[in-house]
Amino acid sequence: MALSATVIGALLGLGTQMYSNALRKLPYMRHPWEHLLGMGIGAVFVNQLVKWDAQLQQDLDKMLQKAKEANERRYFDEDE
Repeated sequence: MALSATVIGALLGLGTQMYSNALRKLPYMRHPWEHLLGMGIGAVFVNQLVKWDAQLQQDLDKMLQKAKEANERRYFDEDE
C-alpha cells in the first residue's frame, strides 16, 4: 500500500505542476526542479493521508466498541 500511495502522490504532484504550466501557457517542463518538488510534496501528502485514514478507522472502531458495550450494559444488564 505504501508504494502505491507514494506513486499516486508523486503523479498528483507532477500533474498539478504540469497543469499549472499549461494554464499559464508555459512549456510543460519549464523548471524541472519544480516538478521534483511537486512530486515530493504530493508523495508526502498522500502517505500522510493514508496514515490519517488508518488512525481514523482505529479510533472509529474503538468508539463503536465502547458504544456497543454501553448499550449492552444499558439494555441487557437491567433484566438481571
